[in-house]
Amino acid sequence: MPYRVNKKFEPQFNLLLIATAVSVLIWVVSWYLPLAAFIVYPLQLFATFIHEGSHVLATVLTGNTVQSLTVSSDGSGAVWSQSAGWLSQLLISSAGYLGTTAFGTMLLAWIRAGWSSKAALFASAGFVGLMTLAFGLFAPVFNFFSNVTLGSVFFTVFSGAVLTGGLALIGYFANAKWANFALAFLAVQCLLNAIVSLTDQLLITTTVGGHSDAVNMSAATGIPSLVWVLIWFGISIFMISVGLRLYAMRKNASPSDSVFED
Repeated sequence: MPYRVNKKFEPQFNLLLIATAVSVLIWVVSWYLPLAAFIVYPLQLFATFIHEGSHVLATVLTGNTVQSLTVSSDGSGAVWSQSAGWLSQLLISSAGYLGTTAFGTMLLAWIRAGWSSKAALFASAGFVGLMTLAFGLFAPVFNFFSNVTLGSVFFTVFSGAVLTGGLALIGYFANAKWANFALAFLAVQCLLNAIVSLTDQLLITTTVGGHSDAVNMSAATGIPSLVWVLIWFGISIFMISVGLRLYAMRKNASPSDSVFED
């Protein structure tokens, strides 16, 4: 039987639909018009901070030490850390891609719950700011720049400060409607970035090779890096599907009370 959007859930559904359409349009246009890439550039850096910040959180939560976090001008990033044991390595290496997906999924759940989008924007700004100061600046200084250059630290701190300030300004000045859209846009960007990054990881693993999280996992466990990429793909798709289902279902509702109705 065909489905249509339940009228009482149309605002949330339309918000996500518009954010997704705008995100995909910008990404597609940037492939053909290089100048358009500047529009998504800050979003790419934001996703990189979330990716690398997830590595940092996994490192700290497993009782290991972070030496530095850097974000490069090409949108890539790296976290240097000291870890012991294959379990720590598994959690740390997996945290980047899965953390970005989880972050986007949590933003979807936040929007669906009707909580303050401004608060979520401030929290996102705080996370980027914390990662920038604690691990992008203080950690490499404390470790005497042993694994990073002064230029990489400068760009990390500069880009982190701009993102932190930008998110905070949007959260402060935007009205509720635009704050909701900004948060939905960030959620979609994180999910798209996670899938695109995993696709790139798959291509790297099957063609050129080189250093990567999947290679780290292969070295720690003996399981081929391609298998780890496929596992991360599967978990990410599962998390996204769960997030979309949570977005479409009302809290404490019956299974039939969803965004769609017969």
